[in-house]
Amino acid sequence: MNIHEYQAKELLRRFDVPVPRGFVVHSPEEAGKTVYEEFASQGVGTIVLKSQIHAGGRGKGEVVDIDTHEPVQFEGKVVRGVNVIREGNIADKAYQVALRTMGNKLVTIQTGAEGKVVSRMLVEEGVGIAKEYYVSILLDRQTSCDLLMVSTEGGMDIEEVAEHTPEKILKEIVNPTTGFQPFQARSLAFKLGLSGDAFKSFVVFIQKLYKAYRALDCAMLEVNPLVLTTSNTFLALDCKMGFDSNALYRHREFAELRDLNEEDPLEIEASKYDLNYIKLDGNVGCMVNGAGLAMATMDMIKLAGGQPANFLDVGGGANVERIANAFRIMLSDEHVKAVLINIFGGIVRCDRVANGILQAMEKVHVTVPVIVRLEGTNAVEARAILEASGLQFAVASTLEDAASKVTQTIASMN
Repeated sequence: MNIHEYQAKELLRRFDVPVPRGFVVHSPEEAGKTVYEEFASQGVGTIVLKSQIHAGGRGKGEVVDIDTHEPVQFEGKVVRGVNVIREGNIADKAYQVALRTMGNKLVTIQTGAEGKVVSRMLVEEGVGIAKEYYVSILLDRQTSCDLLMVSTEGGMDIEEVAEHTPEKILKEIVNPTTGFQPFQARSLAFKLGLSGDAFKSFVVFIQKLYKAYRALDCAMLEVNPLVLTTSNTFLALDCKMGFDSNALYRHREFAELRDLNEEDPLEIEASKYDLNYIKLDGNVGCMVNGAGLAMATMDMIKLAGGQPANFLDVGGGANVERIANAFRIMLSDEHVKAVLINIFGGIVRCDRVANGILQAMEKVHVTVPVIVRLEGTNAVEARAILEASGLQFAVASTLEDAASKVTQTIASMN
C-alpha cells in the first residue's frame, strides 16, 4: 500500500522527523488562500507547489491538458509537477499554477504517456538548500535484514546512480537482534563526508527516520532529496512511503490514507476477493496458483514471444468462486486476447480444479481462447475432464507447451 507525500510527511512528524511546513490543498482557490494566509502574510517569499500522485519524477514531469493532451503553460513555461514560486504575488501565482494543474494530467517517467490526474497539491515553505542527499530504508531479502542506503547524489534518479556509479550508494545492514545502533548512524555520516553540526544533525535524523520505519511497518521508506539546509540541519524535502500489507492489521487507521483514484480499477476489484492481481501491458491473461509459478509462467510467455497482460495468483485454494472472479477481472481488460491457466495441484487436486474451471465458465461468459495446463495430483484425470467437457479448451502438457500454444493462438488471430 502506497500513500501520498503529504500523508507520509504527516506520519514522519509523529516521530519528530524534520519536514518542511506545508499544507495540502484540493482546489486552486484553496491553494491561493493558503499561500496568502500561511505564507505571504507572514513574510515568506518562496513557496513550493507539488502535485500529489503516486509516481516519481514529478519535478521533471509535465502537466498536460486532459482533453487536448498538450503541455500546459504558465508565464511562457511548461507547468511541472513541482513548481517553485518566489517572485511577485506568490498567492496569485500559486492559484494560477494550481488552476492549470488540478484536473489535468501529470506525465512523468513513471506514469508513462497516459499520466495521472492531479486532484490535490502540497504547498510548502521554501527551504535554503546547501546540498541534496539520498536515503532509503527497506528490507533486504537476501540477508533478511533491514538495509539503509545513503548517497551524496540526492535529487537524482537513484536507478541511474546505481547503474553508472554504484560506489556512490553506501549501505548499512541492521542486525534484527540488536537493531539500528548509534555507531551505525555515525558510520553513515562519516561515509557521507559530514562534519560538525551537519554530522550531528544527520545522526539524529537517521535514527528518528529508522524509528518511524519500524513503528509504521514500512516496506520501504525513501527520502529523496534529503537536504542539508543552509543552517546545517537535515530535512526530509520529499518522502515516499509504502507499507507492508501483511502488517496492516496492526494499523487500522492506515485504511483512510488509501487513495483508490491512484490505483488500477481492476486491481481494486481483485483485492475484494483476495486475488493477487497486477495489470500489465500485454494481451495474454494469466491465471496461476502461487506467486513463484506466476512469475515463471510470465517468463515462459515472454520467451515464447508473447506478452503477459497481468500477474494473477489465485492462491492455493483455486475454488470455483476464485476462478470465476479471476476470469471476470481478467476479461474486463479489453487487451486480453487469450487466457492461460497454469495450476499446480499440490494443496488442491487437479481434478477439483478442472471441475472448478468448468463451473466458473458457466458463471462467466468467456469469449477468448483458453489454454489450460494442470500438473500435480490427479493431473491425468483433470485433463480427461476438460477434454470431455465439450468446451473449446486447448489442453497443454507442459508449461513450455502452454506458453507456445497461447502465443500461437494469438498470432493466428492477427
